[in-house]
Amino acid sequence: MRKTLFIIVMLLSFGAELAALCVFGMRDMDLLQDAVAVNEVAQSVRRDRDGLENHRNETDLDYVVVDGEGAVLFKTREGLSESVNEAIIHRDTILDLEPGDAAAGKILLYNRSAEVLQRQKQNTVIIFACAVLVQFGVCVLYGVWINRAIVRPFRELKDFARRVAGGNLDIPLKMDRANLFGAFTESFDIMRTELKRARQEQARAVAAKKELVAKLSHDIKTPVASIKAASEVGAALTDSERLRDNYTQIIHKADQINTLITNLFTATLEELQVLTVTPAEMESGELKELLENADYLHRAAIPPVPACLLWADRLRLQQVFDNLFANSYKYADSDIDVTTGEEDGGLWICVEDCGHGVSEQEIPLLKEKFRRGSNAAGLEGAGLGLYLSDYFMREMGGALEVQNGEKGLRVTVKIPLSA
Repeated sequence: MRKTLFIIVMLLSFGAELAALCVFGMRDMDLLQDAVAVNEVAQSVRRDRDGLENHRNETDLDYVVVDGEGAVLFKTREGLSESVNEAIIHRDTILDLEPGDAAAGKILLYNRSAEVLQRQKQNTVIIFACAVLVQFGVCVLYGVWINRAIVRPFRELKDFARRVAGGNLDIPLKMDRANLFGAFTESFDIMRTELKRARQEQARAVAAKKELVAKLSHDIKTPVASIKAASEVGAALTDSERLRDNYTQIIHKADQINTLITNLFTATLEELQVLTVTPAEMESGELKELLENADYLHRAAIPPVPACLLWADRLRLQQVFDNLFANSYKYADSDIDVTTGEEDGGLWICVEDCGHGVSEQEIPLLKEKFRRGSNAAGLEGAGLGLYLSDYFMREMGGALEVQNGEKGLRVTVKIPLSA
């Protein structure tokens, strides 16, 4: 519909330009003097010849009356030809003041053909200018529509793909069924939902494996400890050197088994440490865009960020802010206060919700893997958001601090400056 309207308006404007050009180029302009008006002027001037100071022009023609010696006796306005030579140059109409008596004086009727032609040119230029302005305005509006209906959705898809690649599956892709890519973007969001569901299943599987490893560690360590204790007693009571060596070997193997079980448990806890963080120089002005992208529900007023050069991973910073805003949306469901500042060696961004925070006993546990506050009961989540955010900031050389603020939970992100 918009495309059809655009074509119609452009065709109409081109038609107006063509019509104006045809009218100007092909129209026969009436540049001849009005014979009736000329005759009326001649008669009135001759009638008032002896009293031209009281003469009145009763036509729309402009003229000058001169005597036989060229002196001006009367003129309707300034700027007219006041001599026969000027009248000839201007192509004015020249009449004898007395019929057949050239010495009596002249009536010089002003030739308006130049003014008529100029007026026609001006009208044509105005029509062309209006048509061009209409075309320009239509092109601007059409460009704005293209940006809104095509360019912006593709840009949002690009940001969405970057977030999905970074592992953030909580922020939905904004859809507009009215634009050309409504169904296309909906398919991408369905993909995000399925990926998120698979990630949650994976998180539950990891948690189950953690519980299994912890249970097996406990179950295996108990008999191993009993074997070690019995071997130590046997080694202390036997008088045989050979038996004492055998008991000693059993004790060493029990310690080796205990070490292997501990390593297995530690490896399970550190599985997520394979995520890479590659910091580089970036301008602090980019943080405003990252915060606006994270605040997709527009619940925070993003303040100006102090100008400086940072040492950070842009993708991981986006994940950190996404996690903070997603947690505020999910657990507090309130407005969000964002403040910024600069301190020695770094820049800090503070994100605080209005959800009354959590208990002080839970604060140290929130950055641990698979740990969530008591306010998360009944809400989906794997307990990895703050854990990953803290890991990313530490890998960049910064920090992530969690505490209860005046209104709710306050999380401060500290980003180091570039060397």
